[in-house]
Amino acid sequence: MATHVIYKLGPFGLPKFAGERHVRVYLPTERTEGAPLPVLYIFDGQNIFHDDPSMAGGWYLHHAAHDLHAVGKPAPVIVGIDHGGVDRIHELSPFAWEDSRGEADHLIDWVTDELAPRIQREFTVRGDVAGTAIGGSSMGGLAALYAHFRRPDVFGAALCMSPSLWAADRRIYARLAEFPRPTTSRIYVDAGAHEGDMLSDAERLVAQLKGAGYGDDDLMWRPDPYGAHSELHWRKRAPEALEWLFSERADADARTAA
Repeated sequence: MATHVIYKLGPFGLPKFAGERHVRVYLPTERTEGAPLPVLYIFDGQNIFHDDPSMAGGWYLHHAAHDLHAVGKPAPVIVGIDHGGVDRIHELSPFAWEDSRGEADHLIDWVTDELAPRIQREFTVRGDVAGTAIGGSSMGGLAALYAHFRRPDVFGAALCMSPSLWAADRRIYARLAEFPRPTTSRIYVDAGAHEGDMLSDAERLVAQLKGAGYGDDDLMWRPDPYGAHSELHWRKRAPEALEWLFSERADADARTAA
């Protein structure tokens, strides 16, 4: 039985947000020497690992990373950023609307300016764009997509599971069209057939990305005919997503593009 050690950092007080939160860090190997590992920053950290902190069960994303490492495939250090409870809808939305103040910019700035430098100091992780990804599901998937385009100097890839593209009257499509395509960019998108309009919204996103020049090497689209909007279904799809995002070919292509 593998031993999984998850470091719990904090609590952190974030500028612009009330209260405090933790950050949870998993290393697929405890090595202290050798080349730094890629890193995945991911929102809703309470849901990423075990069941206990989550209200709906965990993703067990550390198991997926461990299994990749165990067979010699690239696996990332995973940095789970806890959400702020009642403020979650505000901190994960890039846009203001009747249900949200649209404060994702503040959260993204904290991740890039304060959290990422600390993770790079305390853990053996890469600091280059090609080795750094951002991810999430639902509102976290929306925030990750936005963060990749807003800070392409930090995040070279995005993991977007069942992204809430509907937020703020689907303003994300027009906003993405305003950004230049990041020089280093790999995007994973999925959605389930049992998630209402989320599947068709994701199909629209994929069509827009393909129209901007994305192809099979830098865009993975995984519609799930059985998928529902839950941690259980994100858990099932996560291993393939991690393997694709952090494959050796993906990293080589990203470094060449950079």
